[in-house]
Amino acid sequence: MAKMMWDGRFQKATAADVAKMNSSLGFDQRMYAADIAGSIAHATMLAAVGVLTDTERDAIVGGLRGIQADIESGTLAFDNGAEDIHMFVEEELTARIGEPGKKLHTARSRNDQVATDLRLWMRGELATLTAMIGELTTTVIAVAEAHTSTVMPGYTHLQRAQPITFGHHLMAYAHMFVRDLARLADAGARANVSPLGAAALATTTYPIDRAMSAELLGFDAVMGNSIDAVADRDYVVEVAAALSLFMMHLSRLSEEVILWSSAEFAFVEIDDAYATGSSIMPQKKNPDVAELTRGKTSRVFGHLLGLLTMMKNLPLAYNKDLQEDKEAIFDVVDTVRLVVPAFTGMIATLDVREERMREAAAGGFTNATNLADYLVTKGVPFREAHAHSGALVHYCIEHGTVLEDLPLEVFQAESDVIEDDVYGFLDIDACVARRNIPGGPAPAAVVADIAAVRSELATLRISAGAQ
Repeated sequence: MAKMMWDGRFQKATAADVAKMNSSLGFDQRMYAADIAGSIAHATMLAAVGVLTDTERDAIVGGLRGIQADIESGTLAFDNGAEDIHMFVEEELTARIGEPGKKLHTARSRNDQVATDLRLWMRGELATLTAMIGELTTTVIAVAEAHTSTVMPGYTHLQRAQPITFGHHLMAYAHMFVRDLARLADAGARANVSPLGAAALATTTYPIDRAMSAELLGFDAVMGNSIDAVADRDYVVEVAAALSLFMMHLSRLSEEVILWSSAEFAFVEIDDAYATGSSIMPQKKNPDVAELTRGKTSRVFGHLLGLLTMMKNLPLAYNKDLQEDKEAIFDVVDTVRLVVPAFTGMIATLDVREERMREAAAGGFTNATNLADYLVTKGVPFREAHAHSGALVHYCIEHGTVLEDLPLEVFQAESDVIEDDVYGFLDIDACVARRNIPGGPAPAAVVADIAAVRSELATLRISAGAQ
């Protein structure tokens, strides 16, 4: 059993089962670059305030950079006997440079060290996720732009309701994704503060410069309370919550793609590269990307609940329970990073069946509201107009026809204010075009919406790049 750096007070070696349970190196090793960056900043600050000599600082910084280079080249393997990434790096550093390596932990605890590492790691991951979700949003907008005039039925209660366009429908998701990006940006801003210098919970007696450490690491500020600095995991929960909302939105679109690609809808066909087949049924083309996305959403939700449950009874300040935050948030991020590229490709390559969408929009009395609106233009109160329109729909159902094909005399038998101009209101394209108000489905309104969302998306991406 490897000697622990904290075991001076102990008379017995840690039991093997306890060491196995206690070790986090198997998953926190992915934070090695953040750990090394934090240690370089800490050593640089300690030298600036006179706690280390410049020679000691240079030896520590050089040793740490060598360790990072060797990890990344594959010449240095992680030692499974190490307790965590922090101890692995410090032990390796001391083995390489001797006494100066033992001084690195001055004025620092693993409590503020791990909090710093996790915030640094998360900052990098948020930049990657922002770029990926931004690319997905750009793809959705591009497909919407190609279908600003592609008429389809809009649904409520999964029943055909009113005619819209496919572009209008997709832009609803573009708005959701932009909100998701904004939430990630907000979470990232709150995460980008430095806990370094809080030490175990009560800072240190050394004359450290927390602001300098924060600046060296690119943090916007230092945390104002040392207890909060080591006990806080709000930023982990917040990112998990933001990504849960994003996955919920992605899951809703997944469900629609699954429906749309079924023979019963036949609105779209998924490209062969983004579907799979059956081991027994030769004709099958399964929407596995959408189904896996829908399934993995539950996985992300589970981690969010796990994080909240872990935190709810923890007294201040640090508790070992907090080690459980990493596997949860690592898997949340990994899951989203796995899903988004495949989903983006699936959306980009969808074969949209425009005629089938139009046929569905024309076949479900989606223009019935427009008939009621027409009657209102003739002075009929809306409630009466609604009743007249409903009665005419019933007539169509009984006679196997649609509103736009009814003879004028049938209309006039229901309401004598109806004239020849009613047919212009019932045309499916006209139904859509008349809804030319901000947020509406009219092609012109969707084009304006696309421009606005693209501008908002560009602003979010610029802000994320600045961070």
